[in-house]
Amino acid sequence: MRKIEIFDTTLRDGEQTAGVNLNTAEKIEIAKRLEMLGVDVMEAGFPAASKGDLEAVKKVASIVKNSTVTALARSNTSDIDYAWEALKDSAEPRLHVFLATSPIHMTYKLKKTPDQVVEAAVGAVKYARQKFPVVQWSAEDACRSDLNFLSRIVEKVIDAGATVINIPDTVGFTNPEEYGRIFRYLLNHVPNIEKAILSAHCHDDLGMAVANSLSAIEHGANQVECTINGIGERAGNASLEEIAVALAIREDFYQAKTRLKLNEISRTSQLVSRLTGIAVPPNKAVVGKNAFAHESGIHQDGVLKEKSTYEIITPELVGVPSNQLVLGKHSGGHAFKDYLHKLGLHPDENKIKALFEDFKQLADKKKEMTEEDIFALLIDHKIQPEVPLYQLKDIQVNYGTNQIPTATLRLLTPGGKLIQDAATGSGSVEAIYNTLGKMLPSSIKLNDYRIQSVGAGRDALAQVFVRIDSDGHEINGSGTAQDVLEASAKAYVHAYNKLQLHDEKKSYEAMSI
Repeated sequence: MRKIEIFDTTLRDGEQTAGVNLNTAEKIEIAKRLEMLGVDVMEAGFPAASKGDLEAVKKVASIVKNSTVTALARSNTSDIDYAWEALKDSAEPRLHVFLATSPIHMTYKLKKTPDQVVEAAVGAVKYARQKFPVVQWSAEDACRSDLNFLSRIVEKVIDAGATVINIPDTVGFTNPEEYGRIFRYLLNHVPNIEKAILSAHCHDDLGMAVANSLSAIEHGANQVECTINGIGERAGNASLEEIAVALAIREDFYQAKTRLKLNEISRTSQLVSRLTGIAVPPNKAVVGKNAFAHESGIHQDGVLKEKSTYEIITPELVGVPSNQLVLGKHSGGHAFKDYLHKLGLHPDENKIKALFEDFKQLADKKKEMTEEDIFALLIDHKIQPEVPLYQLKDIQVNYGTNQIPTATLRLLTPGGKLIQDAATGSGSVEAIYNTLGKMLPSSIKLNDYRIQSVGAGRDALAQVFVRIDSDGHEINGSGTAQDVLEASAKAYVHAYNKLQLHDEKKSYEAMSI
């Protein structure tokens, strides 16, 4: 049985999704969850992109111990040096370096001849091996490359010291038959191919990223690169959860397995969705809320008689919460802490105390507290900035069908001053956001607003996601509360606080360069 290594690039390629901007604290939370899930390698970022990205990669690398942390670099010494600075103290420093190999990229982007591209790739790998014990080399746009040239450059970079060769379908152009043929060709035409692991990296522009990744495994790839929920540039990347579960359910066919803890998939998906602000479609395979729902009478009848008639994946396999009552308003702090640990959640003592206070307040209002509720509360606490910024203290909204909605809010400023203001709007949410627009010292445009429930029932928690724009820079934010309007206000304040931290980081980087 072959072991397939899972290379997760949620923190790098996934963060390149339009409108997604993760801060260091959010990256760390996702990294911890990926480590718990059991990914073999996680790509934490692109250190040469900015001082902030370098520091985030460095922080992730210092915390994660049971997964290898890697970073991306272009084929130049400067990028490689930045990556080394970020990763040199990690358990196993690993570099991911790339260079385009397709005629269209070499001609129009790189403006290099094929011989010059080979020389640049070999030079980058040799330089990287002076620092990194493991170097992965990627042939950007490999699927539109000439196979003879691809074989030649792969042979040369393996001789230079690359031990992982990645064959990306960078623009989501290929299909499973063609993609599998590339891997088979390399195995048959690269003399030293046994010295390297072949890896697949697929984009979903034509909806075939997962199928292509599985085809690569069939034809010799022993590593696949993917993201949680399939997020990524344009149409996204191959979905980690779909590949992992496909290998598990069809182990008889693929004769391959991963080391992932599949029952951590659901919570990992929820966390990434919450922190990126990208909702998981209901019909999404494996992690969509309809993945285990049976509407058809024939299907329902079959499942009641024997689950395997229509259900090839059980909810328990991927850790879907049962939604049964787990704790109540009479539960004590010890029981609450113990339950968090059972979920694999280990916040520090101060966080647990604050979280427990919120839990007790919510438990007084809500009849049933489920695993989903507690997980949502925990995420809400974890995403709050550690430095004191704006805090929502009170909100009051007056609404009537024949009157103009008015919102009155009180905020605690970073300096500890309590401020209050009011404004009207055509609806309650607009009144809240107009009020916040008057109170927060910045010009902000609201680009997106979405709401979804946590669990079911009239007393379900509300999660609101917003995306704001300030001078062309988009930031996402989220808020959770039992009241939709409170959640809306919290989401806006959260996004604004992230914007302030981003602006401060930009100012610091400008001074540091």
